[in-house]
Amino acid sequence: MNRELLRIKERLDLEMAERNHADEISYDKPDPILVAHRYRNEWSALICALFGYGRADSIVRFLDTLDMRLLEQNEAQIRTSLSQHYYRFQSSEDVIQFFISLRRLKENHSLQSLFKNGYNSQNNVITGVNSILHELYNINQYESRGYRFLIGSAVEKPKGSSTMKRWMMFLRWMVRSDEIDMGLWSDVSSSDLIIPLDTHTFNVSKKLGLLKRKTYDLEASCELTETLKLFDPDDPVKYDFALYRMGQERMV
Repeated sequence: MNRELLRIKERLDLEMAERNHADEISYDKPDPILVAHRYRNEWSALICALFGYGRADSIVRFLDTLDMRLLEQNEAQIRTSLSQHYYRFQSSEDVIQFFISLRRLKENHSLQSLFKNGYNSQNNVITGVNSILHELYNINQYESRGYRFLIGSAVEKPKGSSTMKRWMMFLRWMVRSDEIDMGLWSDVSSSDLIIPLDTHTFNVSKKLGLLKRKTYDLEASCELTETLKLFDPDDPVKYDFALYRMGQERMV
């Protein structure tokens, strides 16, 4: 590792250590994982992650209005309870159908088992996410632009594809375990995770020299993850939260 990379690693290690505490996630410093921590289960965490776009305070404010216990209720109750709920690109019908899809899925599967159906073949988290997406679209034929934006689409190749940021963030929460991430899943290696690249992380990583790719896509996420493996091959995504906050707070 050259001197410049070593200097960046030392900075990120310090930043990560300083931010790895419960006070880093609060209503003063909002993040969707704040609500996910309240429930500490994979289904609520996925809801929090997939609605995790836009301003952090707006995300948390919306998530606070959702009753995650609706996943235990029947579809008529879901429809009644969520009839006035909408968020940015998602209409109330999109929100209702999302909860219905998860409820149907939850009757026969766990998210971890669905993920591992795809992941285990190649230790590839992209195929794992694709496996969940396949079941979500199979179990509910509802279609709208807002619904598809919320859930996302399966990815065949990283180049030119969506970063899958919210799905990769969900996996970080599920697999890693520290003061921020919940570590609710077992038998998925943190070394296989891909950094959940958003615009803050993308921009700060380019400024630090960690990322050369100019296109904001999944290939850029993979490139940045490979660079971070030089710092920690077993847990490269541990730097994600620090990079995100550094970008959000305009520290670079």
